[in-house]
Amino acid sequence: MEMMTKIIKNIDSWVWGLPLILLILLCGIWLTFRIRGLQIRRIGLALKFMVTNEEEGEGEVTSFGALCTALSATIGTGNIVGVATAIAAGGPGALFWMEIAALFGMATKYAEGFLAIKYRTVDKEGHYLGGPFYYIENGMGSRWKWLAKLFALFGMLAGLLGIGTITQINGITSAANNFFDADSKHIAFTLFDTSYTWTTVIMGLLITICVALVVIGGLKRISQISQVVVPFMAVAYVLCCLIMMICNVTEIPHAVVEIVKSAFGMDAVAGGALGAMIVAMQKGVARGIFSNEAGLGSAPIAAAAARTKEPVRQGLVTMTGTFIDTIIICTMTGLSIVISGAWLNSDLEGVQITDAAFQHGLPFPSQVSSCILMLCLIFFAFTTILGWSYYSERCLTYLRGKASYTLTLAYRWLYIVAVFIGPYLTVEAVWDTADIFNGLMAFPNVIALIALSGVVAMDTKQYFAEKRHLLK
Repeated sequence: MEMMTKIIKNIDSWVWGLPLILLILLCGIWLTFRIRGLQIRRIGLALKFMVTNEEEGEGEVTSFGALCTALSATIGTGNIVGVATAIAAGGPGALFWMEIAALFGMATKYAEGFLAIKYRTVDKEGHYLGGPFYYIENGMGSRWKWLAKLFALFGMLAGLLGIGTITQINGITSAANNFFDADSKHIAFTLFDTSYTWTTVIMGLLITICVALVVIGGLKRISQISQVVVPFMAVAYVLCCLIMMICNVTEIPHAVVEIVKSAFGMDAVAGGALGAMIVAMQKGVARGIFSNEAGLGSAPIAAAAARTKEPVRQGLVTMTGTFIDTIIICTMTGLSIVISGAWLNSDLEGVQITDAAFQHGLPFPSQVSSCILMLCLIFFAFTTILGWSYYSERCLTYLRGKASYTLTLAYRWLYIVAVFIGPYLTVEAVWDTADIFNGLMAFPNVIALIALSGVVAMDTKQYFAEKRHLLK
């Protein structure tokens, strides 16, 4: 097991090396240049479009429903556990690079949402299909279909074995166990020299049953659940973090300074500044993309089903996902961890770090703070499992070439099985595996975004020129 963990870590380091980090960042910077900083100039309009549905639009769900489906897949353990692991491994500076990646990632997400609508198709059953595989094939040409297939393969594996199932259920059971049986006194069984508590077993089984009840229903049921759960839990979590910020307001300036200094390796021993900066950048960008999925190509799969006729409008709505996920929620989590100093405790890992930060920063009894975090994590991770079941299923359909009810149903049950076994895998190996599949997804998608950036820029410019009198 130790050897396997080491192999996975080495592969993760190779996939998420400097080349991929620079590719994703440069893609975001290039798109920002091509759309003239639209993610900053038009954020107000984007937030307005987010809550107002387009009249006479064509699609399966509302734009807000599509966004909530995408957010259900993005707001998850990455916001709570991912931020903690990034800061623990890369220092507070990882949060800085997470924010930088998110700022340019908003331009990336805009392009993804735009292309999802522009190049989507409708199947015989009336389902609206889109995403990187369709804008690669229809936008770049049929000779690039192999790249679209490659993305679909990596996307399916990411959903089944990484970001969609194992990391989420692992985060849920870890949080539950940390709350109900922190000392692991009630052991159910031991597997590969690792003991698992009854809390882990029971919570894993309950979540698996709940996932099965929703996933079997498909996109519309996932969208209905997401529109209720995601906004409520996001607001509740942000309110808790705001209370923490207010209670520790005098510590915020020091935390910000520490984050910036760490981002550029200023706290490192002489000669190690560059290495410390690279580690902070690597962990921050990797975990940031894991959280908001900008560049991965997952969000446009949900965006393609939105009831709209305007690619630009849906692009704006899609990019608000990164703003909400990283600029707001991840920042809140990161500041809480840095202020509390929980990341300095080497005995803590994953959700335990964020839990220690909540206990330190919130003006409630420690048990109440831990319960709040546990509930937020459970709901966030649960909706992520639902969202990624849809993403990976669409990837499977594209790989096969046509929809098959039998194959789809079989895959949904396989997905449920992956959720069931997720709690019994080690935390470090789980996150490294998820990072690997995320990185592999990003390669074909980023290539397509760069290749089609001219289309995005031209149509965006034309849209705002034609709608100038309506958008004042």
